[in-house]
Amino acid sequence: MPLQQRRRGIGVRVGAGAALTALLAGCSGAGGTASDGGDTINVLMVNNPQMVELQKLTAANFTKDTGIKVNFSVLPENDVRDKISQDFSNQAGQYDVATISNFEVPFFAKNGWLHTLDEYAQKDKAFDQGDILKPLQESLTAEDGKLYGQPFYGESSFLMYRKDVFAKEKLEMPDNPTWQEVADLAAKTDGAEKGMKGICLRGLPGWGEVIAPLTTVVNTMGGTWFTEDWKAQLTSPEFKKATKFYVDLVREHGEAGAPQAGYAECLNNMTQGKTSMWYDATAGAGSLEAKDSPVKGKIGYVPAPVDKTDSSGWLYTWAWGMQKASKNTESAWKFISWASSKEYEELVGKEIGWANVPAGKRASTYMNAEYRKEAAAFADVTSEAISSANPRDPGTQPRPTVGIQFVGIPEFTDLGTKVSQEISEAIAGRQSVDEALEASQKLAEKVAEEYR
Repeated sequence: MPLQQRRRGIGVRVGAGAALTALLAGCSGAGGTASDGGDTINVLMVNNPQMVELQKLTAANFTKDTGIKVNFSVLPENDVRDKISQDFSNQAGQYDVATISNFEVPFFAKNGWLHTLDEYAQKDKAFDQGDILKPLQESLTAEDGKLYGQPFYGESSFLMYRKDVFAKEKLEMPDNPTWQEVADLAAKTDGAEKGMKGICLRGLPGWGEVIAPLTTVVNTMGGTWFTEDWKAQLTSPEFKKATKFYVDLVREHGEAGAPQAGYAECLNNMTQGKTSMWYDATAGAGSLEAKDSPVKGKIGYVPAPVDKTDSSGWLYTWAWGMQKASKNTESAWKFISWASSKEYEELVGKEIGWANVPAGKRASTYMNAEYRKEAAAFADVTSEAISSANPRDPGTQPRPTVGIQFVGIPEFTDLGTKVSQEISEAIAGRQSVDEALEASQKLAEKVAEEYR
């Protein structure tokens, strides 16, 4: 079935899938009062370092210049996804703006939960919509051809490693490493320094946590979640090989407490010198190269490891979405425009450091001399990773939806999370990979039945 027909088929089920997501969404605390008068907006966002920096800069800059007060609710990734799904699906209007991703945009837009942003962007000439990188613009545009999100930052994935540790151990990182080469290097650098492990890989349950890097390994090792005609493949030889490789690697040479380690924990481990390598989001480089980072200048960056494919990096963006029920749309747009602007990048560069700029979204960023000087270690690798990501054909076989590190259906929030719990149990040693995937296959088959 052609891709567009498959996507139309997915669209008619979005309501049910989104309703399921809303039912599953937990009450994560951190609420806010209704906005009033258009001079106050409520923003719900993930607690990644770049967002925390935004929160600190808002009052003295955005609010000072516009008079618009911003109430932030900041939550960990898994919690914020649940909270956003809950509030936006109910159209409660509690939050005017929230951090959403290219995964949610098609479903949220289809269900009428988001304001279109085309008109705002067209009127706001200073925003310069044409400067936004094409892969991100496309990923935030729904099937109706309208734009529903503006990126705060864009990312792919790559491998980060300690150049000084490799030099001391007389090891060389290939320019384009394979996963087997990475595993061999992890074994050789495990214990290279006191308390240092060979690699950090996410093991924390969550479809946006352990499932994201694991799925890129599945893709490059020839696997897929579903065949083009919706047959679940979690017990296929390729999926098993990739999952066993990932689980064995993190169990043998990965971080302590791996079953509870996600992006934030791996970033902390790499910053504190507790791991020699880290495969994860390109966005992590800014924190590693920050002025106060103890590993600044010590990290090397190479493309995502591969096996059977030429590239395997994911494509993702944390973007700003405006809730359809917002009563403060003009003020909400002013915040979105500022938070995704060249002006904000300049502010971060001057106030915090150019390495911390929420990059990966604007072409102009990669032509900025100050940014390129400060982010020289990772700027080009990041740009190339984003441009080479292929959400429509990320593996070795056709698949039924668009997506690299996720399956582009609303049910994936539930399916991916449940499968992640099984994988995390395997990482913890409480069950085998075969047992984890047998249980996961049954879950995937139930979802597949709805699409066949």
